[in-house]
Amino acid sequence: MPKIALIGAGSAVFTRNLCSDILLAPALEHSTIALMDIDEGRLAQARALVQALIDGRGLDAKVEATTDRREAVRGADFVVTTFQQGGLEAYELDIAIPRKYGVEQCVGDTLGPGGVFRSLRTIPVLLELCDELDELAPDALLLNYVNPMAANCWAVDAATGRPHVGLCHSVQGTSEMLARWIGVSIDDVVYRCAGINHQAFFLEFRRGAEDLYPRIWEAIERREAEAEEPVRIDMMRSFGYFVTESSGHASEYLPYWRKSRRMVDEELVPRFSDPVNSWFGLGRSGGYLEHCLARLDASQREIDDLISGSTPLPTERTHEYGSYIIEAIETHAPIRVNGNVPNRGAIANLPEDCCVEVPCLVDANGIQPTVVGSLPPQLAALNRTNVNVQELIVEAALSGDTEAVHHAVALDPLTAAVCTLGQIHAMVDELLEQQRQWLPQF
Repeated sequence: MPKIALIGAGSAVFTRNLCSDILLAPALEHSTIALMDIDEGRLAQARALVQALIDGRGLDAKVEATTDRREAVRGADFVVTTFQQGGLEAYELDIAIPRKYGVEQCVGDTLGPGGVFRSLRTIPVLLELCDELDELAPDALLLNYVNPMAANCWAVDAATGRPHVGLCHSVQGTSEMLARWIGVSIDDVVYRCAGINHQAFFLEFRRGAEDLYPRIWEAIERREAEAEEPVRIDMMRSFGYFVTESSGHASEYLPYWRKSRRMVDEELVPRFSDPVNSWFGLGRSGGYLEHCLARLDASQREIDDLISGSTPLPTERTHEYGSYIIEAIETHAPIRVNGNVPNRGAIANLPEDCCVEVPCLVDANGIQPTVVGSLPPQLAALNRTNVNVQELIVEAALSGDTEAVHHAVALDPLTAAVCTLGQIHAMVDELLEQQRQWLPQF
């Protein structure tokens, strides 16, 4: 009967999905779920939601809720992080200030100035949490869902060495999309995918002995595929493999697509099928921030409807890895996931201490990364342009050195494509000043 703590449980939609998944696993039906958030109103709603899941399914699981993080993690077996340090207030600064300097970010939570500053806000909180786990839950596994995934997990490893895994759904979602494009059931597909978070590549995609990549090459020539994923298709044509993250996201990590607002408005966005309603604002600057703001009321209504019973409870688990990992460790029934872990030689041509996303075996022994070997050299080179920035983020966060912040943003591929060094310096100074309340290490 494990205790599972969620830190940032006010993220209502994610709490709904993860807790529903946990409570749909027979081996986890007796769990204690401890919810923690600093917003008492959203915490109360999250507790009511989980209680509705328990009552509606007739389970004897237990839900607790507290604003005290130490109390939430005390004696926990698994700790899941889903918080957003600084909330939408800080996120708006991540988008608005770089935009003044010509840096057009669609999401801005993984790389670029937005990703750098989101991580600088987040890492101190993660390290405080790890210190609390050492004291109150020394055997707990940390399951991190907080972006930017690679830099955050790298910092946890470098500063604490605690057992952890970073979890995302881009591998699952992309594999399902590719299977749909080529008319194959995802249940019949075997794939091998590796790289870094949001920039991993499908090295193999097959059905039994059949290589399915020729069918993917055919599929990307169709107009509807090009409308759905123009950036990822550009990347495949240029570098030979399909990347895991959506076109809106992927366009932020390299210097080729977002060189100016005019380029985004006139060249990138019109290539998408529906530039108003589709995923992540279809590449618009600040598209995901707009999506988050627009979804606030709708998300609350969805949760209220579940609590009241006017919307049926979910009956199937999502493709999020979290519940499957907890179940595998508790039951010793092995599964395979793509997890974000310290490299330690898993990918031979990436730095030893960086965070990589590779296939991992999970059972009662915990998270066990597999050795991928060397990536195709062009893919490793793409990854290293992002790893450079991640390394400097970690250096800045752990040392409190503002020069490392300047270096991180200066080496960001998108920022370097549109700004001079003087502009970058001024932008970083403005971000540091405007976000000082969330940056105690400086």
